[in-house]
Amino acid sequence: MTPARLPSPIGFAILAYAHRLLPVLARAGRHRAFTVTLTIAAALRTVTMLGYPPARLYWYDSFTYLHNAVHLRPEQGFHPIGYPLLLRALLPFHSVEVVVAVQHAMGLATGVVVYAALRGRGAPGWAAVAASAPVLFDASFLRLEHAVLSDSLFVLLVVAATALLVRRPVPSARAAAAAGLLLAGAALTRTIALPLILLAVLVLAVRRVPWRRLAVLALSGLLPVAAYAGWYAGVHGRFAIGGGDGVALWARTMTFADCAVVRPPPDLAPLCPNGLALDAASEYVWAGASSLNRLPGGHAALNERARAFALRAIAAQPLDYLRDVATDTALAFAWTPVAHPARTVPAFGFAHGTWPLPADQPLAGQARREYDPDLTGMRSVRPYADLLVAYQYPAYLRGPLLAAVLLLGAAGAVRRPRTAALPWAVAVTLLVAPVAVLDFDHRYVLPVVPVACLAAGLAFGRAPRRPAVPGGAAREAPFAGTRA
Repeated sequence: MTPARLPSPIGFAILAYAHRLLPVLARAGRHRAFTVTLTIAAALRTVTMLGYPPARLYWYDSFTYLHNAVHLRPEQGFHPIGYPLLLRALLPFHSVEVVVAVQHAMGLATGVVVYAALRGRGAPGWAAVAASAPVLFDASFLRLEHAVLSDSLFVLLVVAATALLVRRPVPSARAAAAAGLLLAGAALTRTIALPLILLAVLVLAVRRVPWRRLAVLALSGLLPVAAYAGWYAGVHGRFAIGGGDGVALWARTMTFADCAVVRPPPDLAPLCPNGLALDAASEYVWAGASSLNRLPGGHAALNERARAFALRAIAAQPLDYLRDVATDTALAFAWTPVAHPARTVPAFGFAHGTWPLPADQPLAGQARREYDPDLTGMRSVRPYADLLVAYQYPAYLRGPLLAAVLLLGAAGAVRRPRTAALPWAVAVTLLVAPVAVLDFDHRYVLPVVPVACLAAGLAFGRAPRRPAVPGGAAREAPFAGTRA
């Protein structure tokens, strides 16, 4: 095999800079175990860059993101502006290797946030290290960070926002504002995060957080989203942050919709199932033979009609809808990952080979001209790839283990509702919502893991106490006697 082009020095410089920050954690003796953990995790990411240069590029998503980064404007499809903004910030380097190096650093940062949040809430060191381990060591995260995809940015934004809101029993106005902005960034990176803003406000309201803090959280979260929706309306004539939500929900209903029960009006009847049977709801979005794709106009033009049909189908067959959502969500808990759709590789994606750029993707050539002149397909390089191919099989969070983490988080939410309830609710929402609006995907499960681990780790936290005050007696913390 011809050796692949080595990762750029700039990419290594980014990881090296992150590596230089690791000893900071060692200044306090109680963080030495995590410093060792983080150092090993950084080494694994360096091996990933050496083993699979320059980056994993997906035939549709990656090239669309790179195109949007160069031509910044609201996209009418499934991708809002958040991730293209990150790519645009890195455009002066003209290197996808720099992009994945930054994303690997984001993966390390996510682990640091989980660890720091748990230590700040009184969790023992072993629990904090264990909670941060999946995002630092699971091979699925290594692969995801090494791809030109929005997920690593999305995960960091959601985890950082959640950690800020559980840092204290009552978040400060500054923390609420920062968390709102982070959640807004997450929603503009992947639209599935939009409900998390309202979820955070609701959970904090149940915790009786003062209304001014709730208002700060809501405004800082919703105003950036509204501003982007206004920009989107100016370009596409519709106040929204994407143009594919109706199509996605329509595809979800294709696994159960019966038009004899739905009885759609004549303008929606052409969207009924046409006898095509596919193995996953998401396949109906792209299948040329599906009823929607046989209609003229394309996804953007049909989005409103698709949504109207989907809502009618769900209202007419709510139990069928809930059954399919529950069935597909349960795929996350299988011991052996289930290929869904069957054409995908659900896990263990590190392999030996060469993956050239798609010849039939016009945006690939455009990305080479406009974003990275040295852009090539990905190749495996030995011996680094050999290590990762062997590593990925044991370094995978199996479905039953994820279920155990969620159950432990649920116990933490009951035991310490003032802290663990929010991350657990975020984890469950991130698990179910993508299935409810489109389909199950193993890639969509990964953002669940760090927030679920945060909730589980908080089950071991202790309520903070104030130090002794002059006069001898020690005062209890403001929330002593309550579960934190």
